[in-house]
Amino acid sequence: MANRFIFRKKSRVRYFDYTMLLTLIILLVFGLVMLYSVSSYDGSVQFNDPAYYLRKQAISTVLGLAVMFGVMMVPYHFFERLAGWAYVIALALLGLVIKFGVMKNGAKRWIYVFGISIQPAEIAKLAIILMVSYIAVRLGKQIATWKGFLITMGVSLPMVAAIYFITSNLSSAIIVFGITFLMCFVASPDYLKFILMTLVIVAVAAAVVYFIATHPDSDLGVRSTRILIWLDPEKYASGKGYQTLQALYAIGSGGIFGKGIGQSMQKLGFLPEAQNDMIFSIICEELGFFGGLCVIALFLLLLWRCVLTANSAKDMYGALLTVGFIGHIAIQVILNIAVVTNTIPNTGISLPFISYGGSSVVSLLFEVGLVFSVQRSIMIKDYV
Repeated sequence: MANRFIFRKKSRVRYFDYTMLLTLIILLVFGLVMLYSVSSYDGSVQFNDPAYYLRKQAISTVLGLAVMFGVMMVPYHFFERLAGWAYVIALALLGLVIKFGVMKNGAKRWIYVFGISIQPAEIAKLAIILMVSYIAVRLGKQIATWKGFLITMGVSLPMVAAIYFITSNLSSAIIVFGITFLMCFVASPDYLKFILMTLVIVAVAAAVVYFIATHPDSDLGVRSTRILIWLDPEKYASGKGYQTLQALYAIGSGGIFGKGIGQSMQKLGFLPEAQNDMIFSIICEELGFFGGLCVIALFLLLLWRCVLTANSAKDMYGALLTVGFIGHIAIQVILNIAVVTNTIPNTGISLPFISYGGSSVVSLLFEVGLVFSVQRSIMIKDYV
């Protein structure tokens, strides 16, 4: 009889999204498994160690998870005071690439700090989220004015310029600009200026592509080989179009359910940077179209849980931090898959949580920690 009585106690309980955490863990574990599958051959050939890339990525992942849980326990408004410092440090690290940068794979984008390789562009993405959130909250309703809009968007321009002109990393520059654009869009109730800017960007991009396609021998055409390769990769199959074609071969050969994990042929020296930018093509080769869809579904689930967090945040600063992470993941995933499938020109962009890259996974998990910190500020009332 006593078992029929249910005692309800009103209390205030901090919200925590275990679905989001589980989705994140699945992505990280899946990323490590696929990284080993993709990189074991290259690791054996170059370093006589099939687990070379896996070991380094696993260390970065563990470090990133420690950072994530540490950031999660700190009230997110603490980082509001560090936004300016983060912005300046990110710009300074990008500046150090000029003199101390290390060349890898034909690009000078890394520096070594105490023997650890760091890619400043990844830190810049985190810094811009903190800085734009800070500026938008300070501007308040003024962000809806043209002056407020230009100030907020202008914050990203030094970072975008430094990333593009110092590291020649167009994809990261696009991501930083895209994150800022999305955060401004969410913070501002006036959508007209965003529609106008989008139309101008699309019109200019279309005009440039059309001119290059019709004038391939012009100075602009010669300097824009990536667009020419995108338009006709087979014409450049023996040169810079080789990577794009091999990625398409990998996707096509995977069929619906793939060849099986570990059974890829393209990873055996045929597809350059298979463990980095092109890992999604190997996923499709080994796990098929179905496997690729599952990866996309995991990212969509992660983003959906973040959207719920942003909608429930107790203030604008917490919501914008979450929106910044949403923009970062969404833009980077879209760009990576679009590049691999030759939907857009090759810009060299990694797949979050899955591609090889220590700076990337640590920075991303720091951002996840911010989202979890925002969640911990949400209180559930009348908890049973």
